[in-house]
Amino acid sequence: MIRRFGGLTTAASRKFRARHPALDSRHFAAMSWFYRNVVRPVLFSLDSEEIHNCTLKALGRASRHEVLCDALASFYRASRDCGSELFGLKFPNPVGLAAGMDKYAAAVPVWEALGFGFVELGGVTWHPQPGNPAPRMFRAVSDEALINRMGFNNPGAVAIAAKLTEWRSLGFWPKHPVGINLGKSKITPLDRAAEDYAGSFRALWPHGDFFVVNVSSPNTPNLRQLQDKAALDEILAALQEINETMGRASSVENRAPNIPHSAIRAPQLTKPILVKVAPDLSFEALDEIGELVGPRRIAGIVATNTTMTRPATSDPGLRQIYAEAGGLSGRPLRARSTEIIRHLYHQAKGALPIIGVGGIFNADDAWEKITAGASLVQIYTGLVYEGPRVTKEIVTGLRQRLEASGFTSLKEAVGKAGGT
Repeated sequence: MIRRFGGLTTAASRKFRARHPALDSRHFAAMSWFYRNVVRPVLFSLDSEEIHNCTLKALGRASRHEVLCDALASFYRASRDCGSELFGLKFPNPVGLAAGMDKYAAAVPVWEALGFGFVELGGVTWHPQPGNPAPRMFRAVSDEALINRMGFNNPGAVAIAAKLTEWRSLGFWPKHPVGINLGKSKITPLDRAAEDYAGSFRALWPHGDFFVVNVSSPNTPNLRQLQDKAALDEILAALQEINETMGRASSVENRAPNIPHSAIRAPQLTKPILVKVAPDLSFEALDEIGELVGPRRIAGIVATNTTMTRPATSDPGLRQIYAEAGGLSGRPLRARSTEIIRHLYHQAKGALPIIGVGGIFNADDAWEKITAGASLVQIYTGLVYEGPRVTKEIVTGLRQRLEASGFTSLKEAVGKAGGT
């Protein structure tokens, strides 16, 4: 079987490009225009969650077909010129898919073909759960925003582990890092949250390259209370204990026969654990979370989740949408997310890796996050509004900004606000 995605030089993709030699930037610009002005209005005439589910089903089917994925890669794959290494993982480019888009691990292979440098699956909970009642996703189109109160709808950690095992067995595993977002089951009381997260982590540990502890979703009752330092400390302690145990077991299983057991150091095989924070936290609360970085070996921060705040508007239609309960994402979140990133970066003196997410629609938005202190960025709402070309456009734009600023690598730009 010919290895596809990531390979980018497969027979099928070469054949596709040979048949379409005229594809250039003008055609890509036309495609973006066509999406925004023709495709998006049709999609936006349908219920948000309905079109989301239909899209994921289509991408899941494409994930199983080599020619389809190679065709997508021919259109959408991004340059690897501004890749980076973080948490001991190699990211072919800094633009990732945010959690919430692929909660069921339905289309794991296709995201690489669509140009993403990494993906964060989930959120995944220990218990299967349907999430909150529908309708539970809403568009504020003129503000380029989304509101959702999905409530961690997912089939549960064991089912997700089985799905990931299936993708691996089919030989369709992507070459880029795969992260997994962990949430708390709604039926689990707060005082047993650590046990709930631990169950999911244990089941999914073999499959994720990194894990994100989500204690900041606004759509599970009282979940954000787990951002309290003591509660979060308990969760992280439980996860790191499992991390070390499974790391040691994995090292023993895979070590060469002539290497003594005493030479094996478990931390080399532990998985990076990050924490996702809310944009509504005060700087003081963020600093308390920062105090756990060393003791609980937090590998990084994902900043930020959706917000409970709403922008002021005189538009009656927008006011009606903004009255819906749930977390707000998109352009209105951009400035606050960047502010949080800048604070975290300066408080940690640049020593704590940050994944920036919130209001990224183009290369300017991504560059703002990176120069504020983010080493990687993620998109979700930007993908919905801009279409599948957005990833390649952002990566191309970042490479141009690196060159214009005189930087030789993305790492040099991190935290250099204004690009200087």
